[in-house]
This record gives sequence, C-alpha cells and structure tokens, in this order.
Amino acid sequence: MTNVEMFRTLANEMADLYEKKNAAYGNSFSRSIEKYGIIAGLTRLSDKFNRAENLILGAKNDVADENLADTLMDMASYSIMLLMELPNAKR
Repeated sequence: MTNVEMFRTLANEMADLYEKKNAAYGNSFSRSIEKYGIIAGLTRLSDKFNRAENLILGAKNDVADENLADTLMDMASYSIMLLMELPNAKR
C-alpha cells in the first residue's frame, strides 16, 4: 500500500468513526465551540496531545480501550473538526 493509499484509508476510517461518535454523542464539539470559541477545540487537542505524550513516554495506561493509535486518530479528528468550525467560530 502506498502512503497516499494508507492516508486515504485512515481518512475514511476517521470519517466513519466521526459519524458513529456524532450519532452516539450528538454534536458536542460544535456546541462547545459555539459556547466557548475555538479555545474549546484547542483544549480537546491539548488533552489528546498530553495523552499521546504520556503513552509515548511510557506512562502507565489506565484506559484499556485507548491506545496510541486511537489517541492519534482522535487528535486528527479534532483537528479536522476544528478546521470545519473556523469559519463561524468566535476567537
């Protein structure tokens, strides 16, 4: 698989995951951006960055169902979701 094909596969997986989580939890990300501005998106990205950093640096993983790949996928999703909100977000 080429890098472009792998990228496309991951992007499709991310879109599928976004659709499932949005159906399950509602559009909480957009609501938080509307309420608090784009800082809310940065906060979520920061939380995931800290999680990734801890996993990479060997901290104990107390969350069995979230590994580094899941955390990175969430960071990528939050980045895209924040990008989607930029045109209308309070700064």
